[in-house]
Amino acid sequence: MDTNNESSTTDFILLGFSDLPQLEHIISGVVFVFYIMTLVGNTAIILVSNLDSQLHTPMYFFLSNLSFLDLCYATSIIPQMLVNLWGPTKSITYGGCVLQFFFALDLGATECLLLAVMAYDRYAAVCQPLHYTVLMHPQLCQKMVLTAWLGGLGSALIVCSLTLKLPRCGHREVDNFFCEMPALLKMACVYSKVIEIVVFALGVIFLLAPLSIIFISYAIITQAVMRIKSTARWHKVLNTCGSHLTVVTLFYGTIIYMYMKPQNSTSEDEGKFLTLFYTIVTPTLNPLIYTLRNKDVKSAVKRILCERKWSAKS
Repeated sequence: MDTNNESSTTDFILLGFSDLPQLEHIISGVVFVFYIMTLVGNTAIILVSNLDSQLHTPMYFFLSNLSFLDLCYATSIIPQMLVNLWGPTKSITYGGCVLQFFFALDLGATECLLLAVMAYDRYAAVCQPLHYTVLMHPQLCQKMVLTAWLGGLGSALIVCSLTLKLPRCGHREVDNFFCEMPALLKMACVYSKVIEIVVFALGVIFLLAPLSIIFISYAIITQAVMRIKSTARWHKVLNTCGSHLTVVTLFYGTIIYMYMKPQNSTSEDEGKFLTLFYTIVTPTLNPLIYTLRNKDVKSAVKRILCERKWSAKS
């Protein structure tokens, strides 16, 4: 017990990519560029979705929440990572480590549920177009998003409380670039069957169950798309649904590979680069994926810029 209390007041050391010193400067430069792109892209989506009245729809309400989530997720990890990559020390306070761990779990679980909600929204839009506004009314959308955020919060509280109670026997080195669950579990000097069962159960709830909802939604959407005769509408459906499916594949693919397989079966460097992908690259790609072929967003940006220009002249 004393060892546990002593370690809770001691800084942790984030090893990160210290075993690859020749790559640290390259990684820091790439991460910095991606972080700036994440800030600009996701902030732009939030502003455009709120400023343009034509984008006040369920799809962009959910997309704004996803962008806000990605902003929070990246900001909870990347600044500390850059400080450690650029500075002489690679430490993080115990409190900072706990916050990183908590927010990574909270926001990751929330995104899993939010992507499932967005899949249901696409199903309602494509398969029930005449009843879409009735099915996806604002109150329901708000409740669905609130459920996703509260679900993520609840899961993070459970896993955090169990993981942080494990004795570390003075171990201070976190073998990753931020305080993530697999790295923290490796620091423990005891094996916990309870945590393994809880993590697996939550993995089923927050990974496999939402993914099943997404698969079912898109199976029904696929059947509906095959019956569409209008080429223009067919392309519009493929654009919006294709964007969501791309994000789902990027996010769920890496997360399931990391969390739903035995921890010892992934090499340390492989695990770090996979973690780097879903924590750094995915939040950057989401705005690009959703807006690159989206005429609604491009038109909204043009309208907002024209309005600001007209207001400045008058």
